[in-house]
Amino acid sequence: MEGSKEKVILNIGGVRYTTYSSTLRTFPGTKLCSLTEPHAPSTYDYDPTTKEFFFDRSAEIFSYVLNYYRTKHFHCPIDICRSVLEEELAFWEINEVQLASCCWLKLNNREVQPEEADIWDENEQTDDQCLIVQTERRDFSWRTRWQPKIWSTFDKPFSSFSAKCVAFVSLLFIVGIVIIFCEETKAHFELFTANSTSVGYSEASHNSHEHFYHQAAYLLHLELFCVLWFTFEFSVRFCFCPDKKPFFQNPLNAVDFLSLFPVYIELFVAGQIQRTPSLGLWLGFVRIVYLLKLLKISKLIETPLILRVLCYTLKPILREICILLMILAFETLFFGSLFFYGELLGSHPSHRGELHFADILLCFWWALTTLTTVGYGDIFPLTTAGQVTAALAAVFSTLTFIIPIPIFMVKFRSHYDIAIFKQKLKRRKKH
Repeated sequence: MEGSKEKVILNIGGVRYTTYSSTLRTFPGTKLCSLTEPHAPSTYDYDPTTKEFFFDRSAEIFSYVLNYYRTKHFHCPIDICRSVLEEELAFWEINEVQLASCCWLKLNNREVQPEEADIWDENEQTDDQCLIVQTERRDFSWRTRWQPKIWSTFDKPFSSFSAKCVAFVSLLFIVGIVIIFCEETKAHFELFTANSTSVGYSEASHNSHEHFYHQAAYLLHLELFCVLWFTFEFSVRFCFCPDKKPFFQNPLNAVDFLSLFPVYIELFVAGQIQRTPSLGLWLGFVRIVYLLKLLKISKLIETPLILRVLCYTLKPILREICILLMILAFETLFFGSLFFYGELLGSHPSHRGELHFADILLCFWWALTTLTTVGYGDIFPLTTAGQVTAALAAVFSTLTFIIPIPIFMVKFRSHYDIAIFKQKLKRRKKH
């Protein structure tokens, strides 16, 4: 029989395996793939009577190797020695980086949940899947050829040298427009203050107003120049985006879109701003969206691995963080109330005017600063009951923050191990 239905019999350490030749051709360049070649019987230990290849290797590990050829997902036994596994994989000419992340963590004595091991794969594949869909189209127009390149240049800062240049220019414009926003808000506020304090007409006030108007107009032109670049960048990214829906679901893209409107609105109502300076202050308030563009710096600058791991760690421990905040809120209310009534009842009526608080809200402030180990010292106990309450609050605050630390560390360590493994896997695949 020829083709994919041809069967190959393998005798591995006395255990016989039967599979199709097409299965062994799944990974070209490996030893099992070479068994399907015509000269294989003369190269390897082949028995023409039984028509099987014999290899004196571990049958237990080979079952996982053969399953890897069938499913393209390589797993290994839990109780296997790592050196033995590496030796077997080297014999079958399989790179150890193909090992699944869950099994890699088990070999390194790291316990992790399956969904935690897959989160890095999902994150790395999300952006690439859209491009894959586009490149699979058989349309060879200029848009299809240039779309992945232009999209990577404007959206993936580290994909090429030109992408780094575009990211650097965007970073300069972001910093520039934030500085312009601060100066422009200051100019509008000074103009509003000058109009509010000036009574009647004077040449000095007229010259002052003219100075503020010229300054605001100069800053507006600089802002317009920056916004024109942002408009061009956003338009290119929108036109060459592989999938529009995830594009608008990204919060950074929504901020980019909203930041285009304030300067155009001001140009449209420029005449009304001169008559109503308070309108300029409201437009300055709308320009706060420029500050949100600073979040884009995290995308333009290569984030260290440990910070990215910290972001992924927050999601699995969100429940623990909420419980910790609830405990902290309960302790704040409890010790704040206990401190208030302890100081109030424990002090002499004639000395109650010397106490460091006026109401129970200040005691809650004291409890929060004490529990978080800040301790500004603006409020401190004067009575014995208050001092005992403060001591208990300090002890409980220490226990509150020490006990969850091992939980957070275990979660962080598991995600960090996954990230390190993924980085090694990516580097070895490149080489």
